[in-house]
Amino acid sequence: MSAHVLAVGEALVDEVHRPDGSTAEHAGGSIANVALTLGRLDREVRLATWLGRDARGDLVRDWLAESDVTVVEGSDGAERTSVAVATLDGSGAATYSFDLTWQVPPGATAGPDTLAVHTGSIAAVLEPGGSQVRALLEAARATSTVTYDPNARPAIMGDADAVRPRIEALVAVADVVKVSDEDLGWLYPGQSPADVARAWLAGATGSTPPDGGAEPRSTGPALVVVTLGGEGALAVTAAGTLEVAAPRVEVVDTVGAGDSFMGALIDGLWEHDLLGAQRREALRTIGPATLTAVLEQCVAVAAVTVSRAGANPPRRAEVAR
Repeated sequence: MSAHVLAVGEALVDEVHRPDGSTAEHAGGSIANVALTLGRLDREVRLATWLGRDARGDLVRDWLAESDVTVVEGSDGAERTSVAVATLDGSGAATYSFDLTWQVPPGATAGPDTLAVHTGSIAAVLEPGGSQVRALLEAARATSTVTYDPNARPAIMGDADAVRPRIEALVAVADVVKVSDEDLGWLYPGQSPADVARAWLAGATGSTPPDGGAEPRSTGPALVVVTLGGEGALAVTAAGTLEVAAPRVEVVDTVGAGDSFMGALIDGLWEHDLLGAQRREALRTIGPATLTAVLEQCVAVAAVTVSRAGANPPRRAEVAR
């Protein structure tokens, strides 16, 4: 088995409603979009998800295969393939509602060749899969870098006060966290995104696991990245805070932009040999030049994604290196 990333979470069909009244169906899902980005960047990636053996499931499987994403065996056990309804406003920004079910397929596990395990969004909080994801991440730390994007979906996650402890517990298990300023505004109204990122880095969330069990084995992530939409991104490490600007592009819509940024972040850390449990200390001491190069690639990938319709991240050849 060769070195790879394992992405664990939702793949579904996006039913997109545009301002002109038109609708279309596209394969998507936050974690699937991250996996797709990695596949298009020529990385070996496997997706543990939960699809039905139906026409929509076939649509998703074909979409993933076109970008060289391997679907983990057992991921086809759902009664039906989940659907997210995305409604776009005049600026291209999307709001979502959902009809989905989720659990971790039995074949999902991290092995010695799993450089990183990524999860987030709905899969990390929706039961019964959420608790299964948490257990998988804790086990994966023995071999792999753990990456996490809360990618909040209030329409299905519920009240911020209720979901915050679960998100904070997952942050504490992760080595790398990517979060949007919008998500932090929902989770911590009135607080500076940079201040929250520093608290997460320090393990200062004050949370306990939702199941009341033992404290996470991590004391906080090595790297927290906050995306700022068209303004770029900021990153917090033990060495301090670093910011990069986003390229100026004409935005068609923002669907999948954060997910493509996340995929590019994993790709960049892989390129600089910062993935895998044995590289955990190197990741914690990442230097500003390396981090800047990684983040500039991330905002470049996201800029291509927002410049065209839907979650359509670039392939490696489309992004200047």
